[in-house]
Amino acid sequence: MIFLKLGSTGPYVEMIQLALRRSGELTGNIDGIFGKETENALILFQKRNGLETDGILGKNSFDRLKKFITGYSYTTVLQGQDIKSIAEQFNTSESAILTANPRLKDNPIAVGMKIVIPLNVTLATSEIRYTSLLVSLICEGLIVRYPFINRFTYGRSVMGKSLNGLQIGNGKKQLMFNASHHANEWITTPLLLRFAEVYAKAISEGKSIDVYDAKKLFNNVNLHILPLVNPDGVDLVTGAINESEITYEQAEKLNYINIPFPSGWKANILGTDLNLNYPAGWEEARKIKFEQGFTRPAPRDYVGSFPLSAPESRAVYEQTLKNNYLMTLSYHTQGKTIYWKYADFLPKYSEEIARFFSEQSGYTYEETPASSGNAGYKDWFIKRYDRPGYTIEAGLGTNPLPLTQFNEIFKDNLGILAGALAIIANA
Repeated sequence: MIFLKLGSTGPYVEMIQLALRRSGELTGNIDGIFGKETENALILFQKRNGLETDGILGKNSFDRLKKFITGYSYTTVLQGQDIKSIAEQFNTSESAILTANPRLKDNPIAVGMKIVIPLNVTLATSEIRYTSLLVSLICEGLIVRYPFINRFTYGRSVMGKSLNGLQIGNGKKQLMFNASHHANEWITTPLLLRFAEVYAKAISEGKSIDVYDAKKLFNNVNLHILPLVNPDGVDLVTGAINESEITYEQAEKLNYINIPFPSGWKANILGTDLNLNYPAGWEEARKIKFEQGFTRPAPRDYVGSFPLSAPESRAVYEQTLKNNYLMTLSYHTQGKTIYWKYADFLPKYSEEIARFFSEQSGYTYEETPASSGNAGYKDWFIKRYDRPGYTIEAGLGTNPLPLTQFNEIFKDNLGILAGALAIIANA
C-alpha cells in the first residue's frame, strides 16, 4: 500500500495527482511533488467522499481514488434508469457500458442490477512515469472494461513482483510482443499498453486498427503482450524504489561503471542485463562483455552467472516454450532501428517482414552489430524456432526517453504492431 502526505515526491505522487485531476479536485500541473495544492485537492476529495479529511493518502483514500486510474467503477441500477441515462450520468458511452457488461446483450437491464461503468479516461496514460503498480492497475482496468482480454501471470521478479501478461484474441495462430527488458527503456511499456487499449476499443466497436479489421484480427490471432519484463528495474529508474530503501542502496553499490544513477540503469535489480541472459551465443556475449569490463553484476551489460540465471529472463523463456509463437517483437529504445537477424539464421520471410515494418514506421532495418548480437531474447527465439523475431529500437535520444516522445513513438509503431497481427492472421 502506498502512503503519501505533504512533502512526498515521486511517481506515486504523479499517479495520485492524475487521479485527482481526473476526479475534478486538482487543476494544477502533475509534477510529482505533494505540495499544498495537492494536499488541498485531496482534502476536498476526502470531504466529498465521506472520508477523514486529513490530507493524507492512505488505504481508504487510495481505494476511492483508484477508479480514476483503473478507469472503471460500479453502480446499482435505480428505478427508471436505462443504459442511455446511466451513460449520460457518468459521461461515458452506451457501447462502453455494453462492452464491459456482456450479460446486458442477452438480459435486459433491471432495477438492483450491479453493473460496471467504464470511465471516460485513457488507461495507458502518457502523462506520468510508469511503475509496476501503475501497470498492474492499468491491466486491471483493461480486463474489466474489455472482458474479452485475459490477464495471466508468467513468473515473478527478483523482488517477487508478478510478471503479468495480456492475452487478446480467439485465433489459434500465436504472436507475442514484449517490452522493458531494459529498465531505462520503460517508455516501451505504455507503448504496448496503449496499443492493447486501442486494439480492444476497435474490436469492441467493430472498427479498424490502422488499416486492418480489428475483429478479423481478433478472430484469427492469439496475441500475448508482456508489457513489463523488468518491473524491479523500472521501479528503480522511475523512483518507485527510492533512496530511503535498502534495495536502492544495494543497487547503487553495483554502479562501479559510474553511469548516471538510477536513470542509466538497464539491468534487473541484482545487476543482470536481462537481454544478455538468453541461451544464444551467451558464451560469446560473456567474452565480449568481460573484455569491456563487465565481469560482475552492474547497472548494464553483465550477462549473468549462466544463461537464464535471472528469474525474469527465465520466465519469458518458459512462457515462450509453453506457447507456439509464430513471431515475436521485443521493444527497446532508442535509435529508430529494427534488428531482424541473428548469426546465419534466416527464417522464411524475416527480411521481407523487416522491410515492411520499416516502410510502416520510417525506421531503418539492420543486422544486429556483432558487439551486441548475442544472448538477447530475439537471438534465442530465432535460433530456437527458426521463425521471425525482431528487436525494435523506438525513438531517438538518451535513455530514458522523455514522455514528450510518446505520441510520436506510438504513431510510428502502430503500423508495425497492427501489421504484425495482420501478417500472422494471414500466415
